Amino acid sequence: MGRPSTPASRRNFRRAGPIAVACVIALATLWWWQQRAPRAEAGYRTVAVERGDIRVAISATGTLSAISTVTVGSQVSGQVTEVLADFNDKVAKGQVIARIDPSTYEAQIEQGTAQVASAQASLRQAQASLRNAELDFQRKTSLGGQQLVARSDIDLARAARDQAKAQVSAAQAQIRQQAASTRTTRVNLDRTVIRSPVDGVVLTRTIEPGQTVAASLQAPELFTIAEDLSKMKIELAVDESDIGQVRQGQAVTFTADAFPDRQFQGKVEQVRLSATTASNVVTYPVVVTVDNSDGILLPGLTVNAEIEVSKRANVLKLANAALRYKPADDAAADSQAAAAARRGGSGIADDLPRNAAALKLDATQQAAFDAAIAAIRLRQAAREAAPQAQGGNSLFGGRGRTRNGGNGGGQVPTQVRQRMVERYQQDFAAFRSSLDDAQRRQWNQSVAALIGATRVAIYKLVDGQPQRTMVRVGASDGTDTEVSGDIRAGDEVVTGERAAQ
Repeated sequence: MGRPSTPASRRNFRRAGPIAVACVIALATLWWWQQRAPRAEAGYRTVAVERGDIRVAISATGTLSAISTVTVGSQVSGQVTEVLADFNDKVAKGQVIARIDPSTYEAQIEQGTAQVASAQASLRQAQASLRNAELDFQRKTSLGGQQLVARSDIDLARAARDQAKAQVSAAQAQIRQQAASTRTTRVNLDRTVIRSPVDGVVLTRTIEPGQTVAASLQAPELFTIAEDLSKMKIELAVDESDIGQVRQGQAVTFTADAFPDRQFQGKVEQVRLSATTASNVVTYPVVVTVDNSDGILLPGLTVNAEIEVSKRANVLKLANAALRYKPADDAAADSQAAAAARRGGSGIADDLPRNAAALKLDATQQAAFDAAIAAIRLRQAAREAAPQAQGGNSLFGGRGRTRNGGNGGGQVPTQVRQRMVERYQQDFAAFRSSLDDAQRRQWNQSVAALIGATRVAIYKLVDGQPQRTMVRVGASDGTDTEVSGDIRAGDEVVTGERAAQ
């Protein structure tokens, strides 16, 4: 006979029922989660392929300065009597900014004027002597024709006349000499007034009233004037390994310690050829122009600049760690790489339509391109279907040059690249003939860039297992690198293996 249930037992059953149900639900959820998460994900670290922008920049340091700086000196010696401009003063072209004691030159002018007057008096005396000698010569010449004077007297009269002419010429030369000396003194007198040669701002002043300047050997520097501080320049020292990427017109961003919260803009104006070597490091000066219309930037500030050498917009990018990863056991990688190579050099044919679209083709040009690309795809399909001899004629098979830590890949050998260029020129001969000069030049550059691109192996996580894929790499900002090929946004790429638990 069964034992009757009591109210207490019924209450215990009602309490245990929900707990049991909760346990079952928890176990089912744990089982579902384990089945949902790929078993291999616990063994690999991955990053996702993203689409975005990559900005490649070169870092350098430099100093701000005015585009044009004029040093004002003194061409004459003397004591400074007045200084009419101070630091940071704005001055106009021709404005008096200092004066030197002119008394010495004023006295020299008076002396020169007196010497000119004396020379003029000597000239008048010589002219009077010349008139008298001329008349005497004429009289004796007339008398000599009548045989009334000796021939020697006529010769003496002629000599006296010539001497009088020479004295007149000497007096005239002396007047010119004294007049020139006086003009030189007047010029030096005018130079005692120091004027600004340009419109600008006084940066430095090295004189005080009462100071004596001596200009006997070289012109002493009195002022430094910046012509226009609304336009400034930076002279950057760029390393020789980076100078090949710098071009005129590239954008530059920079910061200054004086304004840590602001970022300023500039533009590359000039890449100078005068290399500088210091501690076996070769650098080249790069001049950057800066708009300083607000006047906040000051001459002499040290800046940290970045020259934007390239910017790729809306491209596939991948963390650099994924390019360095290589599994410990990579026995099947070579066969996968060879297969990828036989598919046409990591998908060069897949990138050509994008390059063609950038040319803005008309209907005839587009038809020629479509015919050429269709022929290439047919040839590739036939090559994939044909049996491959061991070692095949793969353009990129085997292990190539290493990049980013040893992944197989690298750049196409020069001879192979040349053969590929020739083959593509033949394949697209009709298409290239339909292009204008600018389009043909752009097409040739894009094809050469695709063929010469560096290739590396990455490992996509497919069904929980790493699958080796060859991709082309492009611009890199040091963190992410542009990639293209058999890869899509959102693909998970292995960056490393997790330690066993």
